[in-house]
Amino acid sequence: MRLLMPDFDGPAILEVLTRNGVDCVLIGGFGATVHGSPLLTNDVDVVPDPDATNLARLSTALYELDVKERAAELEEPLPFHHDATSPAASRIWNLTTKFGDLDLTFVPSGTTGFADLTRDAQTVILRGTEVRLASLADIVRSKEAAGRDKDRRALPVLRELLALQRRPPT
Repeated sequence: MRLLMPDFDGPAILEVLTRNGVDCVLIGGFGATVHGSPLLTNDVDVVPDPDATNLARLSTALYELDVKERAAELEEPLPFHHDATSPAASRIWNLTTKFGDLDLTFVPSGTTGFADLTRDAQTVILRGTEVRLASLADIVRSKEAAGRDKDRRALPVLRELLALQRRPPT
C-alpha cells in the first residue's frame, strides 16, 4: 500500500462531484476505508452512472476539480480535454485533481457497472456530503477479480472486515 499523501482530500473530491449532481458509487480503497479498513489509499475510485445527463454534470465537476490525466510512464499529468460525452469513451480514466487522484471506472473488474453496484450500496455522510458507497462485499468482489498485487495484499484485511460486518450482534 502507498502511504497517504498529505495533500490527498478524498471527501473534497466527492463533495465537488455531489455538489454538481454527479450520480456515482464510491468503490476501491477509499470506499473500503469508509467501511472501516485501516489501509490507506491515495485516490478516490468512483463508478459514474453512464446516463448522458449525468456525464454532462460529471464533465462540469471535472473542470471544477481541475483534472489532468495521469499515466504511470509519465512524470507529469497531461491536460484532460473533455466534454459531456468524452468520459464514456474509455472504461477507465486515471485522473489527478487539485485534491488528489480520482479514478473513473465505468465497469470495475468483477462487476457489470453502475446498476450492479447500486443494488447493495448505501448512503453515507462524509464531512457533510451524502455519498453512495458500494457494499464492502462488492468492493471485495471487484478487488478479487482485478487480481492486482496491491489488491491481493489488501484482500485478507478486507475479508476479515467483511466477516466482522456479517457477524450477528451479540
